[in-house]
Amino acid sequence: MDIDWNAEVIDQIDAHWRDRLRPRLDGLTDDEYFWQPVPNCWTLSRRGESSAPMSFGGGEFTMDYAEPPHDQEPVTTIAWRLAHLIGGLASTNSKRFSTEAIGIETFCYAGTAQEALQQLDDEYRTWLTGVHNLGTEGLTHPQGQPPAFAHAPMAKKILYTNVELIHHGAEICLLRDLYLRIGSGPVPQ
Repeated sequence: MDIDWNAEVIDQIDAHWRDRLRPRLDGLTDDEYFWQPVPNCWTLSRRGESSAPMSFGGGEFTMDYAEPPHDQEPVTTIAWRLAHLIGGLASTNSKRFSTEAIGIETFCYAGTAQEALQQLDDEYRTWLTGVHNLGTEGLTHPQGQPPAFAHAPMAKKILYTNVELIHHGAEICLLRDLYLRIGSGPVPQ
């Protein structure tokens, strides 16, 4: 049996996107976007207002960051998790699918939930189109970068990105579920 691996890879992520993830993000509010379920979450902050060891971003809002290892993994807001997904997609799209040169350090992160969802939709569409245009043969070509994965097939990068979308998308949905139940109450101590 001949298998169109490109179609299978696309179907895996797009079915998840259409049926599970994207509908769960509809109606995201700014309060949910920035909600901190515990004190000292990593989030997006106006430039110069972050308390994290480092912050990335080329616009008014920056994304909290610190080099690992961490004594304890930071809890992150929906804003941070969306920024992680969007910035990662934008960077990959830039490197792999010939869009404008963008990295997570220079990306202009969204200050509102609505803007973030528009960015996510735009970057996802670019991602899906780029993967589709690779075709099955394109999945077998070497990545070329980063050096540690230069000889690995593009399929490895594509599948890794799919996992990121599924993993962090599920975390965002869980945070929305928690917000609906405890978000208007006091922050747990």
